[in-house]
Amino acid sequence: MLEPIRRGDSDDLFVAVVSQDSVMRWLATGRADSRSAARAMCDEHVAHWGRHGYGDFAVRDATTRAFLGRVGLRNRARQGVDIGFAVHPRAQGRGIAAEAGAACLGLAFRRLALPAVFAFVLPGNTASTAVLRRLGAQPDGTVESSGLQCLRYRFDPATATAAQHVVHVMDDGCTDLQLIHARGPASPDAGAALHDGLPNPFGVNGLGLVWADKEHTLTAVSGGRPIASVGWLLRDMTFDGSLRRTAGLGGVLAHPAHRGQGIARMLISVAVEHARAADTETMILLCRPDMAPFYTELGWSRVAVPATVQQPDGARTLPLTTMAFDLAGLPLPTMGVDLRGLPF
Repeated sequence: MLEPIRRGDSDDLFVAVVSQDSVMRWLATGRADSRSAARAMCDEHVAHWGRHGYGDFAVRDATTRAFLGRVGLRNRARQGVDIGFAVHPRAQGRGIAAEAGAACLGLAFRRLALPAVFAFVLPGNTASTAVLRRLGAQPDGTVESSGLQCLRYRFDPATATAAQHVVHVMDDGCTDLQLIHARGPASPDAGAALHDGLPNPFGVNGLGLVWADKEHTLTAVSGGRPIASVGWLLRDMTFDGSLRRTAGLGGVLAHPAHRGQGIARMLISVAVEHARAADTETMILLCRPDMAPFYTELGWSRVAVPATVQQPDGARTLPLTTMAFDLAGLPLPTMGVDLRGLPF
């Protein structure tokens, strides 16, 4: 059984993982033999679920409900989504890590439509490397994680071994929630269903702007109906006079009946990973000032310089707040941004 890790799992996590030196020595986070460390880990896991809509699971025996370890998907702002697992020594050698890992890959590719999943392994961890290879991982160079040099492996949707397991992505009854990635803008029917009759769902109709069509759309579907969506396009934009490969995010919308459930956060998180897979350096979005705190909580930064867009009658400075998500360690602009086209 896989269940999202809760704060109440800290004692189980301490006994099965944190207090086990033979487990912790292979984690990039290093050794941490205290119950307070286990509580801090659980707090981080819970916060991750709230921010992204996916995360780490408690792995439990389906019959006894004994805590066997943890496995899950972790979103790292600079490195993408990686899969990790830590199993109690007494539960090792039974294929549990591989079984739980396959379930997480099924979640990543079949439910969340992620473009890729990575794994970081310390050199010498032959047991974990064997599990990753069994699940379809391919070597993908090295990466620094928590200050340590790790081997990096990559999973792609076409080659990963995924299992059909029941995992709870949300706690709101959307147990059949699925994200679907498609090229092009959302269909008129899907857009109308999400607008639900609202004449100005994004609050920007009065600005008199002409908007660009999205090149990609990510739609959340439940019960066979679209309940939320987001779109983006890829474009070279100018930051302080220098061109930068950029993804423009827009059209973030959830049906009124499904707001406040974290679905928009999940869509944004997955859209960022698609932008990363397209080798973009920065992601940009335009929002009303009152929405800036929402995006700040998700790791976006406010761009405090003017943003210029093109309109049929010429260039125009945007009357909206510009937010940026860094994917390549580049600084925020200090003079200005030119989106070099229509807003998105």
